Amino acid sequence: MGAQLRVYRRRIRSVQSTKKITKAMELIAASRIVKAQQRLAAASPYTQELVRSVTAAASHASGVGKHPLLSPHRLQERAAMLVIAADRGLAGAYSSSVIKEGEALTALLREEGKEVVPFLVGRKAIGFYKFRGREVRQSWSGFSEAPTYEHAREMADALLEIFLKRTEDGGADEIHIVSTQFVNTVVQKTVVRRVLPLEVIEEVVPEESTGAAHADRSKVFALYEFEPSADAVLDALLPRYVANVIYVALLNAAASEQAARRRAMKSATDNAEELIKTLTRQANSARQAEITQEISEIVGGADALAGANAGSE
Repeated sequence: MGAQLRVYRRRIRSVQSTKKITKAMELIAASRIVKAQQRLAAASPYTQELVRSVTAAASHASGVGKHPLLSPHRLQERAAMLVIAADRGLAGAYSSSVIKEGEALTALLREEGKEVVPFLVGRKAIGFYKFRGREVRQSWSGFSEAPTYEHAREMADALLEIFLKRTEDGGADEIHIVSTQFVNTVVQKTVVRRVLPLEVIEEVVPEESTGAAHADRSKVFALYEFEPSADAVLDALLPRYVANVIYVALLNAAASEQAARRRAMKSATDNAEELIKTLTRQANSARQAEITQEISEIVGGADALAGANAGSE
């Protein structure tokens, strides 16, 4: 066996080993997508009811405009940004797209004259900021693939703490979340959402549409009784609402990460198969060239021997 053929066969074995790893990672990611989707679907009913409750409490509260989480009358000098990335790589452009969107948001806020205070989730985002020597207010890692409500609650407490401070004391006037929204296993969108201050929109329903709304049972809003008061209920619900928004963002990010990893590993497996085919053809060509050379040497040696025997006679 020639040296070139040995190189080809060694490379084929190496690519085959890599293909087994990427195929296994693809299957693992595919199974985890299902679990992430189930967790996201399980959180949806609670989110819907919480939004309805907050809406009802806000519509009945007396001091909505003066509530610290709803008041838009702030100095607008500082903004906190929560960037949700992944802990591990091998997920294509998942983390880089989130970080890139965070950089665009940072540039936009700075153009508006606001100081940006970063909060980071995931080792990829932490490593990006650490490599560039940037200051980070707080970071979390180690659970990007399986976040819990306790993690979201811890982040919400940290963000609410900086938001409830006065701007003069280092508090933030806005809270933004940069994350990935899971649409399906193929499509995941990078989104930016302003969490605080919450925006209350007063909507006036035309009288002619009132009858149609009563006719459709799905549009009838539930009646609430608030104890001790709507203001007290709103005070209790708003921190839970912020924590739930962060929790849903973490669940979407976890599902998006697994979908991106499955797609990246499938692409790597397909590329490995194509590379194996190419190397196999090159190895066959090298082997054929070696056989042709050996035959030529044998024929040349036989001709030379026959000519020497003929000359001796």
